[in-house]
Amino acid sequence: MKRKPTIQDIAAKLDITPSTVSRALNDHPRISVSTKKAVQRVADEINYRPNFVASALRKGTTQLLGLVVPRIDRAFFSSVIRGVEEIALDKGYSVIVAQSNEDINRERDVIKAFLNARVAGIFCSLGKNTTEFDHYLEAQKQGIPIVLFDRTTTSIDASKAVIDDYLGGYMATEHLIKQECKRIVHLTSHQVSNIYKERQRGYLDALSDHGIAVDNNLMIRCDLQVEDGINAVSNFLVNEPYDGIFSASDYAALGAIQALKSKGKSIPEDVCVVGFSNEPFTEFVEPALSTVDQFPEDMGRAAADLFFKQIESDLDLSTTYKTMLQPQLIIRKSSNRLNLKLK
Repeated sequence: MKRKPTIQDIAAKLDITPSTVSRALNDHPRISVSTKKAVQRVADEINYRPNFVASALRKGTTQLLGLVVPRIDRAFFSSVIRGVEEIALDKGYSVIVAQSNEDINRERDVIKAFLNARVAGIFCSLGKNTTEFDHYLEAQKQGIPIVLFDRTTTSIDASKAVIDDYLGGYMATEHLIKQECKRIVHLTSHQVSNIYKERQRGYLDALSDHGIAVDNNLMIRCDLQVEDGINAVSNFLVNEPYDGIFSASDYAALGAIQALKSKGKSIPEDVCVVGFSNEPFTEFVEPALSTVDQFPEDMGRAAADLFFKQIESDLDLSTTYKTMLQPQLIIRKSSNRLNLKLK
């Protein structure tokens, strides 16, 4: 990230004092209209933005943070928001929340709106199909810190709060193997987002470590919604034998369970199923769904802590940090085949 432009840069270009620049930017009545216009023109040319973050720390005034999630109606993202707000409100910051609906154009519009609102920082979980990051790079160019959580990318040099998705994928798959599953389906998303790459990598390594050959016919890429889980079982897997399903989403796992039931399959006797995220519904479906807990509130708090660590450090705002939380496998009836055999 390039050095953030300062009022000293504007002053040097116009051959005036930094204090005059400061007064002009704050519309001081003793500064002429021509000087104010010249200062604003140069400020726009060099992409200068006032350091609202530093100002907030000095004055203790309330600041705004922008937070964008793919879908606000998901319990996971709602919990992340609660975690961010818990830390932010304690620091005197307010949080504006928007959703991208998995649409990169909507995501761009949201980030632009945040910049127009002069937010002090931006938190984001990327859309599943986001492959261009110019809107985030523009925010960084303007000196706005970016904190990515859950769905991240290596294309942006930003602070990140994530779960160890690789470990979660490995634990879920190994658990199915230990339940004597030999042919394990993996429901994943298109390999754009890091989280799905890592969960799949954990799945593949667990198979390899236990001497199970990978069958590409058992790896199904979809949008990981309920209907995708139904479709996978009802259409894609009709001619494929399998005895376990590891879904990178609880929603697709729920759809898979519904379709398996409609086919007369017993869970977990015929097919063991494990999801990912520990959505609230997972313990109330029948059978209760085994899943990997991501601790979303902890992730939100970690993301907020990273933001304040970044702006309060003595280093410049280009210094970034990363927190990786540890997942937990929650074993419930949908995959607990061996315990059923013991009864």
